[in-house]
Amino acid sequence: MERTAQWLAARGLRLRRTGTARDYAVALDGIEGVEARLMSAGEIAGALAAGEVNLGVTGRDLIREGAVRAEEVAALGFGHADLVIAVPDFWSDCRTLHDLDAVAAQFREGHGRRLRIATKYHRLTRAALREAGVADYVLVDSQGATEGTVAGGGAEAIADITSTGETLRANHLRVLEDGMVLRSEACLWRSQVDGGDEGPFRDLAARAAG
Repeated sequence: MERTAQWLAARGLRLRRTGTARDYAVALDGIEGVEARLMSAGEIAGALAAGEVNLGVTGRDLIREGAVRAEEVAALGFGHADLVIAVPDFWSDCRTLHDLDAVAAQFREGHGRRLRIATKYHRLTRAALREAGVADYVLVDSQGATEGTVAGGGAEAIADITSTGETLRANHLRVLEDGMVLRSEACLWRSQVDGGDEGPFRDLAARAAG
């Protein structure tokens, strides 16, 4: 909220709380006809998809993973995180997605099952692996602490977001040389479902873009 408020303030708009520190009531000053809400990043993506909000600030990863019908109005310059594919550091011969395909084939032949890749980004990961020609793998759902699934025996590799790479290194994981799936950051999105081009929303989007 604070970073978004700073971004809006630079464009002549003031986001302020109207209730206590424990509730989610806010108002947006400097423009008429706009109701502001505080929601989690995931909820915002869902609300944009359903057309329940006209504009929302959330991560590019959530919009792309959910195939949300929304237009990126502006990147806000914070919340940077990359969706990457990473493997155990001791896989010294596995440096690229092409290498991963070979490892997956060998793994299936040796273990009688497909190589497991833990992620919560199934759509984006599957598309990246398909484009690279990687086969003989299965995606394992992971909604938290994905970096620890390899050490815990739940997967052989992962696809997850990272900002600095420190958590990956702490878990002895290494990003493949061509393992960048998506560069993400907080963005202002306009829903393409209904109403995003009306009156105050068009004005707010124009200020953001400018």
